[in-house]
Amino acid sequence: MPEGYALDWAAATIGIVVGVLAMGVMFAASAFLSPKRPSSEKGIPFESGILPAPYQQSQIHIRYYIFAILFLIFDVEAVFLFPWAVVFMQIKAGAGELFTQAVANAVFYEMAIFIAILGFGIAYAWRKGVLQWR
Repeated sequence: MPEGYALDWAAATIGIVVGVLAMGVMFAASAFLSPKRPSSEKGIPFESGILPAPYQQSQIHIRYYIFAILFLIFDVEAVFLFPWAVVFMQIKAGAGELFTQAVANAVFYEMAIFIAILGFGIAYAWRKGVLQWR
């Protein structure tokens, strides 16, 4: 066993035990010190000051959901696009000696295909009229 190995595990064990004990003390203190005044108003499901009304079905048009899903798709595209651009610029600048020009070209065309697929998706949605807010 490496030197100091048991000391590291002892510190972790002590930290876990102290954390569990602290949580137990806090839960116990909360149970004993909190005021307990039950009432009929506190027993209802919502305590926001508004009495719960019976369930009423409401209709929400599907285009709102489609619009939100399209936003998420293109938001995720941006999440993939920005780190790729940073790495691609490092490759083109010669920061990575491991990468050749062929790898840089492959990375570029791979992202071009990714953007083309997303562009086809937005063109399809636009053609179907999904992006028109009526």
